[in-house]
Amino acid sequence: MPRARNGDVEIEWQSFGDGQPQTVLLINGLGSQMTRWPEAFCEKLVARGYRAIRLDNRDTGLSTWPERAYTLADMANDGIAILDAAGVTKAHIAGVSMGGMIVQRIALDHPGRVLSMTSIMSTTGAADAFKSTPEAAAVLNVPPPDPKADFEAFVANRMANAVTIGSPKYPWTDEENRERVIAEYRRAFNPAGVARQRRAVEADGDRTQALKALKIPVVVLHGADDPLLMPVGGEATAAAIPGAELRIIPGMGHDLPPGLYDIFVDAIVAAASRAPTSARMTNA
Repeated sequence: MPRARNGDVEIEWQSFGDGQPQTVLLINGLGSQMTRWPEAFCEKLVARGYRAIRLDNRDTGLSTWPERAYTLADMANDGIAILDAAGVTKAHIAGVSMGGMIVQRIALDHPGRVLSMTSIMSTTGAADAFKSTPEAAAVLNVPPPDPKADFEAFVANRMANAVTIGSPKYPWTDEENRERVIAEYRRAFNPAGVARQRRAVEADGDRTQALKALKIPVVVLHGADDPLLMPVGGEATAAAIPGAELRIIPGMGHDLPPGLYDIFVDAIVAAASRAPTSARMTNA
């Protein structure tokens, strides 16, 4: 796969539907690899007329693991580096969880590169807009078993965590859940990177006032049953951005199971379709 360089960091990325006239840049959440935007999901965007680009955030997957501090702005610049490498002047941007925070930062720091934004299961950075159940908070705060010492205990822990924060109306089967955990571990496993990403998120602070200046089409998608980033995060994001559309989905938690593919795609396309036609036509 191609890699884009931002300073001393290289970002792994993959493109689907290269012949399409408009691009959607897909950014994932804390510690999550590009495979959390599955190929089948990306192909749904292609079928709707969009090129889809997914990536491994720095400190995740096959991208560089810097082993030093960085900022959310640095991670936003990684996304811009990919657009440059892909030959894309302007793009629609969509991100989940931490990825939603990164696309917010892209829109704030690089407004000339953004056509529309979809912020999914994310928040503004305000302290009162990040609420979790105790069980969901433990998913972030309690380290998993050491996979080298007891791989089955590690897999069972990761599977249980996925159920804890997952979508009650759109559950994974046990087989799907297990396969995903094992595939992600085999592709890359970097718990130290998760800690550095968390520090970058915390250091970015509250974006509420800055978001009020955005002048692009925005859809905010959030699960009514999200226990990790409860709906107040999405509500605060939509309230901060002028004209943003808020979509709260019953039965959706903090994940992207196959049953939610069309709901996610519809939200991204809804935002993208509201971009001015003249702007959309200039996209490479």
